[in-house]
Amino acid sequence: MRFPKSAGGITVEAIAGTYVVSLLMDATDNARDGLLGFALYRIDKTEKEEYWLKGMRTFEETAPPGLPAGTLVSTHENPIQDFAWGDFTGKPDHSYVYRVVPVYGKPKALKYGTAVELPVQTEKEEGSTHSVYFNRGVIGSQAYSREFHQTAPNKLKGDERKRAYEWLSRGLEEAMLAFIAKASSTRYGLRAAVYEFSYEPAIAAFGAAQKKCKDVRIVYDARRPPGTGKNAKQARARVAAVEALLRKYDLEDNAIPRTKNASYIAHNKFIVLLDNDKPVAVWTGSTNFTESGIFGQSNVGHAIYDEGIAKSYLEYWERLSKDPQSKDIKAENEEASPDIKTQRPLKGTTPIYSPRSDLTMLDWYAASMKGTTQVLTFTAAFGVNKVFLEVLEVPRRLLRYIFLEKWGVNATGTQATQKALGADRFNQVAVGNFLGKDVLEDYLKERWTVELSNSLSTNVRYTHTKYMLVDPLGDDPIVVSGSANFSDASTTNNDENMLVIRGDERVADIYFGEFMRLWQHYRYRYIMNDMSDKGRTLKPNYLSPDSSWTDDYYKKGTVKYAKRTLLSLKSKS
Repeated sequence: MRFPKSAGGITVEAIAGTYVVSLLMDATDNARDGLLGFALYRIDKTEKEEYWLKGMRTFEETAPPGLPAGTLVSTHENPIQDFAWGDFTGKPDHSYVYRVVPVYGKPKALKYGTAVELPVQTEKEEGSTHSVYFNRGVIGSQAYSREFHQTAPNKLKGDERKRAYEWLSRGLEEAMLAFIAKASSTRYGLRAAVYEFSYEPAIAAFGAAQKKCKDVRIVYDARRPPGTGKNAKQARARVAAVEALLRKYDLEDNAIPRTKNASYIAHNKFIVLLDNDKPVAVWTGSTNFTESGIFGQSNVGHAIYDEGIAKSYLEYWERLSKDPQSKDIKAENEEASPDIKTQRPLKGTTPIYSPRSDLTMLDWYAASMKGTTQVLTFTAAFGVNKVFLEVLEVPRRLLRYIFLEKWGVNATGTQATQKALGADRFNQVAVGNFLGKDVLEDYLKERWTVELSNSLSTNVRYTHTKYMLVDPLGDDPIVVSGSANFSDASTTNNDENMLVIRGDERVADIYFGEFMRLWQHYRYRYIMNDMSDKGRTLKPNYLSPDSSWTDDYYKKGTVKYAKRTLLSLKSKS
């Protein structure tokens, strides 16, 4: 939900998701004169609390002596020096009032201007059609290190371990299990298509549902690539482990192995809920049914309560349940979910199923990127496809935020991606990372505490999501989200599903807030690690003692100018 307000030459727009409120500021020339930043005050009307919000940066001359590493400081004395800031401590369905106060004067003699006060209501996770659940995805963070004393979640014991997993899930596990539990009597049924399927509480939930509804069917990936290589051995071990869990929870007779085309993968992670044999809802998204997927790497679960969409997914599940050859299911998928031919899809939600006969849909995703007019956000867990790089390497004075797990899956891919994305400074890239001892010893130890790597994951540690937002802050946003990695293989070979959602501001606001939360988190860590790796001298990033920090935000042609103008009311006026 969007909430604009102006006062005293300062304009603020709040973009409220579920757990994130993005504050987008602007200032007239007069209000900018002498501006030291913004102090942020939040009144929580739901929980009857109010306080100054906190950040990490301080003025050098007023930094409290002996401040413990990782300690947050009040923005009242150490204002935010940015025109876009995210409050990542919000809660769903909460009523807040934000006071954004311009700060002037000198670090030791601060003066406060006219506050912009705006009421903000965060979204519920559960919606009438779309319910969206993001986990935290930030084991490597100051917040986790502070909260759990720099101890990996799987090394904690008792209540602390339980609390850490709940903190990391942030409702994703709970929502997943609750969706399965909806099959609570013989009135209901479940149809699932799964890839990695090792999180025992989820399999146990399917087993419990089967005992109650007597109508659970699961298509699972049982493809075993030929050969004796590492990948083939890992696949066989994974399938064997899944089948053992199916037997343990009396689901063996309810499970259908997907075996055809052994070199491809059955990469879906969706569940269809039936009510009196009628499909009524779908659970989908990027989250595998694994410990790593739910608690470690960043993921999203997306539930849709729409009978038409549910019927479409059920028909797709029925096609998969026959274990067809890839070549045989392609035409059926394309008939059920035709390629999008126009630049903008129909309003509402359009499902797209793979495998498909060609790369038309991948080209359409690239064309949507190209058609962006305001801001683009995009995640990539396994490299950036060449058709996307062809779009992103063309310079445009348009903000394009890109969050990568890593630069590429191999040296060639890394080089191509760095070259293409480096061709335009408006491509703002964040790459998964955390602050380890090597960086802290050189620079950050005075203010930052050591962070942990993601101990729950191996191949993918930071982001496993696959989504793209085209002009999410406009009045006609496009959200693309699902299981497919925007790759050739995910389009023409693998079993995959994607959602193309047009015109739903609520969904776009939730996705945008979560994207920017993760992008800002990992952008800083990527930059710090990159500078350290290159042997550059790192200096404390103190707040500017005067208004010079604003200069680039008012200099046309800079990224910061684009940030101030494209992410503000001026861009939509």
